[in-house]
Amino acid sequence: MVNRMRANRAHRDNRRSHHALVDVRLSKCSNCGAMHTRHTLCEKCGTYRGKKIIDMTALVAKKVTKDKKKAEMVK
Repeated sequence: MVNRMRANRAHRDNRRSHHALVDVRLSKCSNCGAMHTRHTLCEKCGTYRGKKIIDMTALVAKKVTKDKKKAEMVK
């Protein structure tokens, strides 16, 4: 069966003109100056809008101890 109201290339491409990807917006952290995605906390220092949300030093210390335990389990 033939499509009676076939969309030609121009109509198809006009419809798809809104499908382009938009670049990610970055903001500078007010605490440490690192770049982070908007409306999310800074992964370097753990702050959001000037407030400390996550203690990053404790997170890093926890990861180090976990890695040490893994290394001991392997041996």
